[in-house]
Amino acid sequence: MHRTNRSNHLARGLLVASMLISPTLLLSTAGGCKAIRERRAQRAAEREQEQRASQLPNQNEQMSESQQDWMSRQPIANQGSGSDSGGAANPRVTETDSGMRIVDERSNPVDAPEPEISVEEVNRAAPRGMSRDQASYEQGVRLHAAGDLQAALRELERAIAFNPQFTLAYLESGDILMEMAQYEQAERQFAMAVRNEPRNYMAQYRHAQVLHKLGALEESNRAYLRALSIRPSSFDANLGISTVLLEMGRAEQALPYGQRAVRSEPPSGRARMHLGNVYAALDRHEEAVIEYQQAAEMMDAPTPGLLLNMAESLNQLQRYAEMVGALDQLVRLEPTAIAYERLGSGLFRLKRYEDALAAFGESSELDPSHYPAFNGIAVCELNQYLWSSKTDGGARERAVAAMRQSLRIDTKQPRIVELLRRYKDPSGREQ
Repeated sequence: MHRTNRSNHLARGLLVASMLISPTLLLSTAGGCKAIRERRAQRAAEREQEQRASQLPNQNEQMSESQQDWMSRQPIANQGSGSDSGGAANPRVTETDSGMRIVDERSNPVDAPEPEISVEEVNRAAPRGMSRDQASYEQGVRLHAAGDLQAALRELERAIAFNPQFTLAYLESGDILMEMAQYEQAERQFAMAVRNEPRNYMAQYRHAQVLHKLGALEESNRAYLRALSIRPSSFDANLGISTVLLEMGRAEQALPYGQRAVRSEPPSGRARMHLGNVYAALDRHEEAVIEYQQAAEMMDAPTPGLLLNMAESLNQLQRYAEMVGALDQLVRLEPTAIAYERLGSGLFRLKRYEDALAAFGESSELDPSHYPAFNGIAVCELNQYLWSSKTDGGARERAVAAMRQSLRIDTKQPRIVELLRRYKDPSGREQ
């Protein structure tokens, strides 16, 4: 009887104690149970995905190569945190209060400050109806638009840490790195986007662009071809691949892509100018000049490159007055050594010898290492010497000095060597 009464007292005591337990503790316990259930559901889903990946190893339509790679690197329960037997680096792991883990094992993180994902940030509630990766991505886009590039990169890195298959986050971070001229890091981001979604046009196009920037022309060409397989009529991809092929010296192959770009956007001065460059490389200068002239009409103002290229095609067509007109405009816009030297050449062909000599002199002063300018001076002075019936010794001496200066810059000029041998010594009629 005594034991029974004591048991009843103990039960009543426990009942009273349970009524005094903090509501916060009850909520914490409930949250812990929920987290355990979520973790179990997550692991079950991961195992199911791993099984599907092993059954379908090469079917990108169901699971991309990068997804398979990511799934194969997911942590196994009770796995140690040290390096594996192959010496791989430890993954970066952030633990939450509920036991969840954010794992980032990517081998080539961007060279931006590593995002520090705190427990508070991980548990930070996303806006209603939006996942945490989407919330970080949209914040990154807003920061990018506001010009805070480093902060935008950190938000995008968070989005990628939450969801390593987030193609848009890779593209956005790649664009930011392109703005920062960090092309190698941008290439890695675009490459990840391509691995996630091989049939994503923007991923392939951006990857082709950055490979072009890095000088990897063959790889860029292949990436542009993949972009065109998705959007054959794309203006940007057609113009991009034509530009790459022209730089590779494959003008014949560049031509149809350049023509397609012009057909896609006829008012584009940029596309017209490029097509003119392709025609010029193929010695089709009549067509080149037509494209250059149309490009000049479509641009707000002709660029120095357009004027210089048009002048060269006009030179090839022996349309020297038009050539000089284009170069006159060029030296007012951008007075470079090359522009003045080409102007001197055009003026010489128009038999405006004094003006030609002045233009060659301007060129040599702007760039003393531009040897064609000294050759132009030498030719003008030699002609003056010959017209004087070899009596103007000063003209010959100035020509000899110019030729010697030219050969100091570039010794491999056989025609200048021959002229110097012929005229280095004075004639008997010199005054």
